[in-house]
Amino acid sequence: QVQLEESGGGLVQAGGALRLSCVASGDTFRTFVLGWFRQPPGKEREFLGAIAWHNGNTNYADGLEGRFTISRDNVKNTVDLQMNDLRPEDTAIYYCARGKIPAAWIGTASSYDSWGQGTQVTVSS
Repeated sequence: QVQLEESGGGLVQAGGALRLSCVASGDTFRTFVLGWFRQPPGKEREFLGAIAWHNGNTNYADGLEGRFTISRDNVKNTVDLQMNDLRPEDTAIYYCARGKIPAAWIGTASSYDSWGQGTQVTVSS
């Protein structure tokens, strides 16, 4: 099955920016969506947004206030998460995952069948 690997995490000061990448191998994406999730320390995993591979349409969770942008690169077979104006509450492990339409479009975790191992993002105040 598809293998997903996140990269780009690290330590950043509040107000800074990071760009995370999710590299996929083993399968094509076809009609699947790729989503981004995060899990803050001591909290449940939350859905951030998703992108449809076949057409590039995106859907974002509420509360991000336009700071996060998901994009795709068909040549490199990656999905990126650009995060701007980072805040300490953004500190979390960030995951990419592949899911099935339609439930994955709104972030239903059980509809995602492949997950990366996560990359740590730490935002200092």
